[in-house]
Amino acid sequence: MSRLVVSVLTSLDGYFQGPEGDLGVMPFEDAFNTHNLELLRSAGTLVYGSTWFTENWDFWSEVAADPSADAREHDIARFVTTLPSIVISDSMAAEPDAPWARSTRIIPRASAPAELARLKEEGGGGGDLVMFGSATTWNPLLERGLVDELIVLVGAALLGTGNKLYAGPRTGLRLADARILPGSELVRIRYLTTG
Repeated sequence: MSRLVVSVLTSLDGYFQGPEGDLGVMPFEDAFNTHNLELLRSAGTLVYGSTWFTENWDFWSEVAADPSADAREHDIARFVTTLPSIVISDSMAAEPDAPWARSTRIIPRASAPAELARLKEEGGGGGDLVMFGSATTWNPLLERGLVDELIVLVGAALLGTGNKLYAGPRTGLRLADARILPGSELVRIRYLTTG
């Protein structure tokens, strides 16, 4: 049995993106990538929404080809570009010649809950199912009780506007732990679902 683990960075006032999806205003710090690499090491499958998948794949593919990138970034790039991935989308089409085609499946939103439940039951490809960001994709999964762990990285910034972390009905969570990521002002709050 595997778990679905969601990790997301937010501002102190609960926004995971700035206005019009702007990520440039987010309180990113170096410790963010160290945290992500730790999660990638426990992953058997990555889960995405279509927008975040495309942006993430393109960015880390460039890092993989960049000889000046450091070892941590090359490790992240290797995981992102080689781990099996699922993209939950009703609009994205499979591209047989795309560099990600061999390791990525696209499933419609209506099929996602059953498919993720099946993958969790079967062991998630040898590790956790891990999802970063993509709040419009993971919010409905949390509502349906499919998210096992929610990690919120709270950064030292107030945005005042943007896209909220969560927009669904009340959902119970249980605090597992909270700590400041070493060498940063990011507070990692780890919740387990109570459903």
